[in-house]
Amino acid sequence: MLQFDLLRTDGLARRGRLTLEHGVVETPVFMPVGTYGTVKGVLPRSLVEMGAEIILGNTFHLWMRPGLDVVTQFGGLHRFEQWSRPMLTDSGGFQVWSLGEMRKIGEEGVRFASPVNGDKLFLTPEVSMQIQTVLNSDIAMQLDECTPYQTQGHITSEQEARASMELSLRWAVRSRDEFARLGNRNALFGIVQGGMFENLREASLAALVALDFPGYAVGGVSVGEPKEEMLRIMAHTPQRLPAHKPRYLMGVGTPEDLAEGVACGVDMFDCVMPTRNARNGHLFTRFGDLKIRNARHRQDERPIDETCSCHACAGGFSRAYLHHLDRCGEMLGPMLASIHNLHYYVNLMREMREALDEGRFEAFRARFKADRARGV
Repeated sequence: MLQFDLLRTDGLARRGRLTLEHGVVETPVFMPVGTYGTVKGVLPRSLVEMGAEIILGNTFHLWMRPGLDVVTQFGGLHRFEQWSRPMLTDSGGFQVWSLGEMRKIGEEGVRFASPVNGDKLFLTPEVSMQIQTVLNSDIAMQLDECTPYQTQGHITSEQEARASMELSLRWAVRSRDEFARLGNRNALFGIVQGGMFENLREASLAALVALDFPGYAVGGVSVGEPKEEMLRIMAHTPQRLPAHKPRYLMGVGTPEDLAEGVACGVDMFDCVMPTRNARNGHLFTRFGDLKIRNARHRQDERPIDETCSCHACAGGFSRAYLHHLDRCGEMLGPMLASIHNLHYYVNLMREMREALDEGRFEAFRARFKADRARGV
């Protein structure tokens, strides 16, 4: 079940509403990443309180652990991890890409050894759909090959990117057919590939649109390419996707990337950056980034961001205290930092939606850039 309503536009930027089996999602939206069935260090209740409407689960890792028998016992991932709102699961393609030479890709699928126990495994489009059906995610993703920016030490050629893209298209057909055979009533998105080549992106897009997926993603970005290359593909591809269907930019990115993505017509984003950076003492604020490990914060009584209403900031926790927790390796430190970073991302998207509602997105974007450049 998926219904997408495009409510208004401001240039290429879009304001929409996704209706899914487990609830309504206002777009543009940032989706916190819950790789192993949890957004690291953050209670589901805290995610609800900060306004998160949809989160991610990871097909590859949940297949490894806890395994499909456990998730089946709970009737899907929602009850297992106590999250009642919508959820999107990736297909496992990115994790397969990240295995590097430890995997062997062929026409039928990918063979690899489990990084958990060494078992020989075979991930195919059909298996990915079967796993995601057990997980019962509101949005599933086709299995694709994530086209690398570099292949064996050299930048991926157009010929190599074409072969990868065409394999993903064949897998898209198989994913769609298996999803239908399983009777899965949730939504399946196709993924546009093609590397850094606009002509390949357009060929991929045209073939996927002909398959009539309920939504579309742009994959194969933020995989090691220079930022200007990512921005070029981001500016080129989303606006060419069907206007009446949701558009998802996978694995992106910084706050600035989100604002640029919305300006290019993207509706949905995900990235591990808010929580991963938080665990390394890197905090996002309205006025630039803050490294809590720096000695200058040792006696700083201010909150992380004086304009922020998250539990870490509004709860009276000082920069000095977070600096202390980080230096001592106390787990509360990354927990508070994760809550703050995710709140910042979720709130940034809310502010962009409000600006779109009021027809002032470009003014908001200009002020956002100036504030971020000002520095903490």
